[in-house]
Amino acid sequence: MVKSATKPLTLEEFLKLPETKPSLEYINGQIIQKPMPQGKHSKLQGELVSNINSVVKPQKIALAFPELRCTFGGRSIVPDVAVFAWERIPLDERGEVANVFHTYPDWTIEILSPDQSQTKVTGNILHCLKHGSRLGWLIDPGDRSVLVYPPKQQPELLQEEQELLPVPDLVSGFQLTVGQLFGWLKL
Repeated sequence: MVKSATKPLTLEEFLKLPETKPSLEYINGQIIQKPMPQGKHSKLQGELVSNINSVVKPQKIALAFPELRCTFGGRSIVPDVAVFAWERIPLDERGEVANVFHTYPDWTIEILSPDQSQTKVTGNILHCLKHGSRLGWLIDPGDRSVLVYPPKQQPELLQEEQELLPVPDLVSGFQLTVGQLFGWLKL
């Protein structure tokens, strides 16, 4: 859904709006509402955050955040999973995780929802890569595939159950196959 206004909002004006559920994103001067996550999306998102953090959090290597607003390069987006290298996590004056992240994630993961524009989601991944992200994933539960976007390289489509999904170097201890990823959808 694209919100229209009589006068387009600036990024600064957009950031003053109250947060909504589902989240709004600011892309190329437009306000776009993300779709409400459904069952498969929510299950994959929760498992990814939990499993990534179980590998990287104890050693203070990185941290995975669900639905975290990231504002940089003229956009304000909310990746389904945003992974930040430990030393890049913004902190507030108390040394706690900041509420506002004015930077790109090191690894951005998007999970395609039914009726969601693959082009818009791909555009957000490419925006992250352009500004410094080390890797992007676009997970499509509908056709059980993962498009992997390395920086400055051609994307790779992974669909075979045994294929190991590439991860950024900072989370090299995290290993996951296509089959394991979509296996999380079973109870």
